[in-house]
Amino acid sequence: MTIMVKEPHEVPGAESILTEEALAFVEELHSRFAGRRNELLAQRKQAQAAAADTGKLDFPEETRQVRESQWTVAEQPAALQDRRVEITGPAAPAKMAINALNSGAKVWLACLEDALSPSWRNLIEAQDNLYQAARRTLSFTSAEGKEYALRTDGALPTIVVRPRGWHLPEKHVEIDGVPAVGALVDFGLHFFHNAKLLHDNGEGPFYYLPKLEHYLEARLWNEVFSFAEERLGLPHGIVRATVLIETIPAAFQMDEILYELREHASGLNAGRWDYLFSMIKYFRASGSSFVLPDRAQVGMTQPFMRAYTELLVKTCHQRNAFAMGGMAAFIPNRREPDVTAQAIDKVRDDKSREANDGFDGSWVAHPDLVEICAEEFTGVLGDRPHQIDRKREDVSVSATDLLNVADAEGDVTEAGVRANIYVATYYTAVWLSGNGAVAIHNLMEDAATAEISRSQLWQQIHNGTITADTGTKVTKELVDAFFAEELEKLRADISDEQTFTKYFEPAAEIVRKLVLDDEYQDFLTLPAYDLLA
Repeated sequence: MTIMVKEPHEVPGAESILTEEALAFVEELHSRFAGRRNELLAQRKQAQAAAADTGKLDFPEETRQVRESQWTVAEQPAALQDRRVEITGPAAPAKMAINALNSGAKVWLACLEDALSPSWRNLIEAQDNLYQAARRTLSFTSAEGKEYALRTDGALPTIVVRPRGWHLPEKHVEIDGVPAVGALVDFGLHFFHNAKLLHDNGEGPFYYLPKLEHYLEARLWNEVFSFAEERLGLPHGIVRATVLIETIPAAFQMDEILYELREHASGLNAGRWDYLFSMIKYFRASGSSFVLPDRAQVGMTQPFMRAYTELLVKTCHQRNAFAMGGMAAFIPNRREPDVTAQAIDKVRDDKSREANDGFDGSWVAHPDLVEICAEEFTGVLGDRPHQIDRKREDVSVSATDLLNVADAEGDVTEAGVRANIYVATYYTAVWLSGNGAVAIHNLMEDAATAEISRSQLWQQIHNGTITADTGTKVTKELVDAFFAEELEKLRADISDEQTFTKYFEPAAEIVRKLVLDDEYQDFLTLPAYDLLA
């Protein structure tokens, strides 16, 4: 096989990341595992089509023994014993990485996925930042001369890297003329450069695995980890992986996913926003009973979301694995004290609920929220690092409970339809400009929340949903008219005409096409990636 980097050494740091040896390792990963990855992606489509026809999913019969037998995951290393607060954010730019590492959190989820726009510059800078962070040399000087460096007055968070999902390609790396698998590029470069050092220091290598839809996809990751450890002469089992349960089929296979990764498993995470996106996507054409209320009304106390999170805690603790909570979208705004106070109250309520439900820790998206999350979990944990001993044997969740969207409280409104258009377009424009996470109306938006917005619009159109506030049927014509109006609002809000023309107009066209087409596109980021440098 032949590997080719289409933009070699154009980005600072590329010389140390894109070495001949590292690329050969990525090429070897691709040659061994890309074919199986392609087969599993094809199986996803078949499974979704079958579920859409029936409007049902169930726990797999062929793995009943896995669910009913006694087994546990491997013992966790010291660096992952206390995960009560994890800060999430992109691994680039350097300033954000340093702020995350200086935040006081126990873990930094260094994102190469939903929170990072995968431009070539961002990806190389992210790998370089992780390389330097592992060696405690990461620093940054702003254009104004302000210097940022890693703190020396306290412990730094354990770094857990989130590579891209199995579905995403990397067009800047070609192997035999075919774009490489983004997940293997991300994992391969990080593991090759940092795994031995992190292991020697007792700090890794640790990963978050996104977007899995089947236990066989977890099996493939386990094979990747085992091969990588052996190939670099490292001890078997040094990798620890936390899997995001953020797709509806994965919610029916939590035991199986942990079992497949059991020698490398750390736990599961309740990836709430992608989970809602998956629920809409999987059952988008299964009838009105699967149409969710406005996104703002779908919180974690809805019955089907409670079922999902309680089952996750029970499953993890039965297997001696960590159960990690999700991210509240509310973020503080230092220029608006009232907004900040409301955000803190909402985040505090969210983290209190998770801690009392049995989660071992949770996510925040802003350094100002680290202390809030830590307080709520410490109030439940005390001096204990986790609460795996709380087995939640009181929990009983059925397939019907997980799919009970019909009992969700709330309505579809015209205001919600318009908000979805605005947010999906705004976020996609920012993503095209090279930023993977942005605050819109004091909520943190990333690819997952944008996916919810555009998918709700498609689902509402194809189910002839009636808005509760105006009594209007959601049609292609109505949504198209709203697109024009919301785009004018964005034009006024952005004010910079050059930015609007360069990013917002193409973003609006991408989202509009996804929403109005009869065929549903599985991921917004795939057509948007074609326009990304």
